[in-house]
Amino acid sequence: MRADAQRNRDRLVAVAAEVVAEQGADASLEEISRRAGVGSATLHRHFGGRVSLLEAVFRSSVDAVCVQADDLLDHADPLQALQIWLRTMVGHTTNSRGLATALVLGEACGSDAHARVITAGRRLLERAQNTGAVPADVRIEDLLKLVNGISLASGEDSAQADRLLTLAIRGIAPRRS
Repeated sequence: MRADAQRNRDRLVAVAAEVVAEQGADASLEEISRRAGVGSATLHRHFGGRVSLLEAVFRSSVDAVCVQADDLLDHADPLQALQIWLRTMVGHTTNSRGLATALVLGEACGSDAHARVITAGRRLLERAQNTGAVPADVRIEDLLKLVNGISLASGEDSAQADRLLTLAIRGIAPRRS
């Protein structure tokens, strides 16, 4: 792909992610192409239509959270690294409003993305568990369901999502010596 074509494609995915975060998966393709500064023909040439564009947005978001998890493996505090990543996952889930439903993610896209997120998160969780910061019976699948529930319950209120995640991380009672 030519460099300018790749830039247009990347710009369309980035803008589509912003518009989907604002308006949901039914966001106007014309609005996306307008904000990206390209014609609708360019959008259709790169993606063919809504589903292909939404899949690219979804994959880009999954890529970003997986890269962040890898980067956080070097963080000095394993528990803090896990907390940072879980906050990112709340944002990912909130900003991907309706993508999974709109896409009815097929076996290839959905399974691959799910497996990648679980693997990325599990490595951070195990690191925190190895230091004793997180109990051994905590599972990454449970944490991801918790993150999803917080995102759904909070809607677009990121402050509430942050408060709920802080509560969940802290637990309902302080540790007693």
